[in-house]
Amino acid sequence: MELNGRGDRSSKLVRAPKTAELIADHLRSSIVRGVLKKGDALPTEVELVRQFGVSRPTLREAFRILESESLIVVRRGSRGGVLVSSPETAVAARDFGLLLQMSKTTLADVYEVRKVFEPAAVEMLAKRAKPDDIAELRSACSALADLIAEGAEDADLGEWSAVVFRFHDVILERSGNNTMALVGAVLRDVVTKHMQRAVTTAAGPGVVEKQFKQTLRTFEKFIALVEDGDAPGARELWTAHMNRAGRQMLWGDLANETVLDLYS
Repeated sequence: MELNGRGDRSSKLVRAPKTAELIADHLRSSIVRGVLKKGDALPTEVELVRQFGVSRPTLREAFRILESESLIVVRRGSRGGVLVSSPETAVAARDFGLLLQMSKTTLADVYEVRKVFEPAAVEMLAKRAKPDDIAELRSACSALADLIAEGAEDADLGEWSAVVFRFHDVILERSGNNTMALVGAVLRDVVTKHMQRAVTTAAGPGVVEKQFKQTLRTFEKFIALVEDGDAPGARELWTAHMNRAGRQMLWGDLANETVLDLYS
C-alpha cells in the first residue's frame, strides 16, 4: 500500500522476489565482486541446499537464472558440477542487435550515434596515447594498406569492411574508457555488416579502391596527430572523416534501411 499524490491510499502491489531470485542475487554478487572467479566450482547441490535452506528445484531455478546471464555453466552427468563463467561480449552484442532489429532502428540512426561517441573517443585517445596504442593503430592501418596494394578487383569485400572497422575499433579500445570500448564491441557486428553493404552497393572496384585509399590517407594523418598529442586536431579530422564516410555509407536507399535489413 502507498499514498498517491492526493494523499489517498492505492492498492498498488509490489511483487516480493522469489527465493530463487534471492539466491541468484547472492551468487551474482559474489561473482561480480570477484569472490567467485571464472573457473571456480560452486559447492555441490547438497551443500548449497543445506546452506540456503531451500529445495533442489528452487536452487536449480536460481542456476537457470545465472546460466541465462552466462555467469555459470552447469555441467550435468557423473562429472557434472557448476562452474563460474563470465558474460561474453558476443552475448550482449547479439541481444542488443536483436533490440535494434525489433525496434526498426535505421542505419542512419546507428551512424548518427557513432558520429557522437567516436570523435569523443578520439580526443581521449590523443590525450592518453602510449607507444603500444600507436603501434596498434599502425598495425590496423598497415592491414588496410596491404589490401589496397593487392587491389580491389578480386577483393573480399567482407574482409575490407572488417579491416577498416578494426581501426575504428582500436580507437575505442585504446581510448582509456572501458564503457566506450564495450559500446564499440557491442556494435561491431552491426557496423561491419553496414560497411560491407555500403561497399557492395558502390559503383565498382575502382570506386571502392578510391574510397579506401582516401580512408588510408586519413588514418595516416590521424596517427600523426595522435603521436603529437593534438587532441583537438585529431577530433576535428575524425569528425570530418565520419561526415565524409557517412555520405558514402548512407547514400541512396541505405539511409532508410534498418538494422533488420542487414540480417534479412
